[in-house]
Amino acid sequence: MFDLTPEPIAFRIGPLPVHWYGIAYAVGLAAAFALLTWLAKRSGRNHEVLGNAFLVVAIAALIGGRAYHVIDQWELYRGNLAAIVLPPYSGLGVYGGIATGALAAWVYARLVREPFWPWADIVAPGLFLMQAIGRLGNFFNQELYGSPTTLPWGIPIDCEHRIPAFPCATFPLDATRFHPLFAYESLSGLLGAAFLVYLFVRHRHRLAAGSLLFVFFIWYGVVRFVLENFRFNNWLVFGVPTAQIVSVAFILVGVAGLIWRNRRPGDDMDAAVTDGSPDEEAADHPPRAADAGPAGSTPA
Repeated sequence: MFDLTPEPIAFRIGPLPVHWYGIAYAVGLAAAFALLTWLAKRSGRNHEVLGNAFLVVAIAALIGGRAYHVIDQWELYRGNLAAIVLPPYSGLGVYGGIATGALAAWVYARLVREPFWPWADIVAPGLFLMQAIGRLGNFFNQELYGSPTTLPWGIPIDCEHRIPAFPCATFPLDATRFHPLFAYESLSGLLGAAFLVYLFVRHRHRLAAGSLLFVFFIWYGVVRFVLENFRFNNWLVFGVPTAQIVSVAFILVGVAGLIWRNRRPGDDMDAAVTDGSPDEEAADHPPRAADAGPAGSTPA
């Protein structure tokens, strides 16, 4: 039986506490950046644009993720609005971070005239890796846990970190263990990152640019939908967990996006940036061999 209940603070620099949660996400960002750089070099992309782009997207994702979390856990913040922006931060909503991060990435790509979809495929495995490492910070904050379980990997949760549904008076500390949902997401993220890297290395020229991002949407949407069944005190809309509604939307967008991007077999991972002009659209969607007429003929 797992008995460790961790401390959230790793160490202090003078009066400033350094939290494990922040360390986990910092390590996750560093690992994701290293993976993105490697994938960019492997695909021949200009990896030097990653520095500024990564910073812009990370800040946008932080803002969106924090906003989603605050809305999700509004009862914790309504009486102390300063806690929304003042450290220590104790939560980020992945869906909010993905939404604002993706928007920032698209805008930045347009500004520097880099192709969005090929870069989206480079970024997708990094999203999984960052999440896999960052989610471990939830362990130290004793958050993102599920219902009680008798499974050997169940974790204890101190009384002060319990949600109202599971008070220590009814669920004794020494006898109650909970599903470590953060660990499930972390493991899923590692597997997802490995799978997307495999697709990138082995099959990216068979898939249209952007396909890996949509695979990420489907994978994460399915995992999150399932895990929400183990959570309590969820943000609900008409009695349905909001995260499950968003998960379904992610899955649908992922499926539709895969169909859309791969509607022509000639689509290429290394497509050029497009701004809507005919020449650039043609570069993004090269003609199939079957579309060309006989040698020397002119298409009608």
